[in-house]
Amino acid sequence: MAQDQFQTVFGALDDYVKGDLQIIADNPKYYAFSNVFDVASRSRPYEKVVVALNLGYVLEVLRAEGVSPWFACAHDEFALVLDGVVNIELVKLEHADAFVPPEGKGTVTVPHDALGRKMGRIKASKGHQALLPQGAAYRFIADQAGVILLQTTQGALSVQKWAEICYK
Repeated sequence: MAQDQFQTVFGALDDYVKGDLQIIADNPKYYAFSNVFDVASRSRPYEKVVVALNLGYVLEVLRAEGVSPWFACAHDEFALVLDGVVNIELVKLEHADAFVPPEGKGTVTVPHDALGRKMGRIKASKGHQALLPQGAAYRFIADQAGVILLQTTQGALSVQKWAEICYK
């Protein structure tokens, strides 16, 4: 087929086709082929479901819906909005060391009373990426359901559902 005969189709939470892999002599649990929209459709709002794992680094899918808790991490994180419109509020943490483990063991929730001065707000829609900086707390706000792909490190909030993702 000539290259001009292919058409890229972008999925959405309410309009996707779940993909699959044809495994010849291997185990599908070693592949990051999860359909992020399918994972988000079966997740609770802001549940951090791991869809790819590489030496402690993870890609997590979050169903963006309503207002998330405040989160923070010991390093920069990146959020890519795959569907919907997500507002991200950023606040400087007063005492980041008290809540965020310095060894960088994933995202943690932050109590509201630990928040400091407002840093700003990001309005991100499908295809937009946002940097979530170290030393800042952030929360997501979405009026309608959407999907976020978050690059971070694996931690206590990271949920692994490989049996559901790989075999359903």
